Amino acid sequence: MEIRYATNPTDVKQYDTERLRSEFLVESLFVEGEINMVYSHYDRLITGGAVPTGQALKLEDKETLKTEYFLERREIGIINISEGTGKVTVDGESYQLNKRDCLYVGLGNKEVTFESEDNANPAKFYLASATAHKSYPTKKLPIDDATPTNLGSDAESNNRTIYKYIHADGLQSCQLMMGMTLLAPNNMWNTMPPHVHDRRMEAYLYFDMDEDSRVFHFMGQPNETRHMLVKNEQVVLSPPWSIHSGVGTNNYTFIWAMAGENYTFTDMDHVKMEEIK
Repeated sequence: MEIRYATNPTDVKQYDTERLRSEFLVESLFVEGEINMVYSHYDRLITGGAVPTGQALKLEDKETLKTEYFLERREIGIINISEGTGKVTVDGESYQLNKRDCLYVGLGNKEVTFESEDNANPAKFYLASATAHKSYPTKKLPIDDATPTNLGSDAESNNRTIYKYIHADGLQSCQLMMGMTLLAPNNMWNTMPPHVHDRRMEAYLYFDMDEDSRVFHFMGQPNETRHMLVKNEQVVLSPPWSIHSGVGTNNYTFIWAMAGENYTFTDMDHVKMEEIK
């Protein structure tokens, strides 16, 4: 497990490109036959990728968490981002996940494993885990059963569909929120004008991009913005004090995951365009 520490927004003003990327960009989560995870000191969120290509991969990291099992004091959301079908087994009960299906696993489940239906076309499981103090039932929400919310327009280049998986009115959790945004063809912008939510952090996984596509992800305080160039299947860790917006060279999909103090999707502080620099 890689550890990422929290940073001070005043210090971030001095970061060059490489320092910015090393603090906030996760470049290689999805490696065949492995589970890779990053532990962020922003709200203790763990992001990870599991790509099983042989024997089942077990979710564990006792050395980092100092607990008997991974979900002893945590909950986790899991979304398959691959065309390959996969299986997640939670304390002996298995759940099949097709592309864009979501599974929530609550506090107290002792064993979680990942498998692919076809090892030549493996599933890619994206993981987001937050600390938890209450147990909620393990539940699956297929993309076909998720309720879409349509926002934006072609004129603004932000015609998009949002699926809220884990939230107060969806799959119940202790503090983790998780969902997915799909931009329509010929639409490239997300979350502009931007916002911040100082009571929780957010992680963005960009995917469904071809090899040459990129997203310019904008971050930083509204009057001190910075950008990072992001490739397919890379994650940006967004601090609570930072905006999180992006524009792509093509349309793309991203998964957002949040953890922190408040459990209200609309808890955000909007930023006016004239305030952005």
